[in-house]
Parts: sequence; C-alpha cells; structure tokens
Amino acid sequence: MSADAASETGTQNGASSAARPDGETLEARGVTVRFEGLTAVDSVDETLHQGEILGLIGPNGAGKTTLVNAMTGFQVPAAGEVLLGGKVISRLTPHWIRRHGVARTFQAGRLFRDMPVSENVEVAATSLGLSRRKAHAQAMEILEWIGLADQAADPAGVLPYTDERRVGIARALAMNPAFVLLDEPAAGMSDLECDDVMHLVREIPDRFGCGVLLIEHNMRVIMGVCERIHVLDSGRTIARGTPAEVQNNQAVIAAYLGHE
Repeated sequence: MSADAASETGTQNGASSAARPDGETLEARGVTVRFEGLTAVDSVDETLHQGEILGLIGPNGAGKTTLVNAMTGFQVPAAGEVLLGGKVISRLTPHWIRRHGVARTFQAGRLFRDMPVSENVEVAATSLGLSRRKAHAQAMEILEWIGLADQAADPAGVLPYTDERRVGIARALAMNPAFVLLDEPAAGMSDLECDDVMHLVREIPDRFGCGVLLIEHNMRVIMGVCERIHVLDSGRTIARGTPAEVQNNQAVIAAYLGHE
C-alpha cells in the first residue's frame, strides 16, 4: 500500500499517516546539545521501543525537554545521532519527523484558542492527508476516549488548563505516531486529575500501538505508569532502570528525589 493510500484508509483506530512497521525504535545515540558553550545534553543514549512507556526525569534544567527537542527535530545535536527505525533523522525537519511517526506535546498548550476543540484535533490529522470528514470522525473518537467529547464544539480558549493538556495529547495521537513524547502532561493537576492522566497514558500503547516517552515531575505518575525510567542531571545520564531500581538509587535520591 502506498503512503497516500495508507493515509486515506487509516489504521484500526482511524488515524492517518503511513503504515508503521512493528518493532520500530526511536534512538538517541551519544546525543549532545550545546547552547553558546553551555552543554545542555551530554552524550545521552536511549532507545524507545513501540509498545513501552519510558519515563524521563530529573531536576529543572537537567536537559529533559532539550533531549526531546533533539529527538523531534526542534534542535540539531552538536554531536551524536537520532535514529528512527535505524535511519538517521537528526538533521531532518520537525514536519518530516512528525509525518514519519514521532509526535510530541509541549509544556505550553499551543492550541488554536479561537477554534473549536474538535478542529484543534482535526488539524493534526488533516496535516497528514486525511479528508476533513475522516479527520473529524477520528478527532471525535479520540476526544471521546480522552473524556472531552462534550466540549468538542467549545472554543479551545475557554478550556481549563488541565483540559488544554489533554487536548494536546489528543492532537499528538491524531497523527498516528509510532512514538509520542509527552512533556509534563500532568503539570499543575490535582491528584484526581493525575489519576486520569495515568489511566490515559497506560492505555496509549495498547490502544494506539505506539511507544511513549513521558517527562514528568510528579513521581506518583512516573512510578505508576513507566516500565523503565531514565534519569538526567545537568545533561548527563545518572541512572536508568525499573521504577524500584531508580527509586532506591542513591545518586538519584541525592540529585532529585530526596531522602524523604
């Protein structure tokens, strides 16, 4: 099937874009990012597989979002490579990377505030080639799953902050990604709202068939949904492992978690 044909027929969940190979990976190999002599990310390696949830944590300024920027084309590494399915994508545009299976959210919602919520999600699907009718059906399906179908016709600008975050997730998933990188989706949420986000993130691999990289400061969320955790401090990897291993790592406790 051609990419155009796949785009129009969609996948089982109604998403657009070309069909994705099983077992694909998104890799950072020795990725280094510098800003005017300051090393924000220093020789970081990581491999994200489809179907898994990987946590990325660390203190403010640790380089988490900068690493995600490098993996999604918003920052060109000074050294190292980013690979998608074994192919180097480090110097390709965010648009190309997005069209080929890597979607992300941002700490700021970046919604079209005067447009209805449904159209904010539709625009992601139409950018990949779906007809307006199919994009609308897909958007409504995702909004129903995420709990915002009742607000679909409302202007995005009237949504509370926490719902803006969820629309950002819906918009990323509308692009049928092989990988979705979520930048602090639970920021500023209550415990109950965090529980909702945890439930959604847990469902993403099975429902949408993609791998998830989750940046989050809420340790209850990270420990509750991630299979593996990668810890950065001052741009460098200081630990990686299961939630239990990371939670008991003395370097992580000293740099980030604290003894309490």
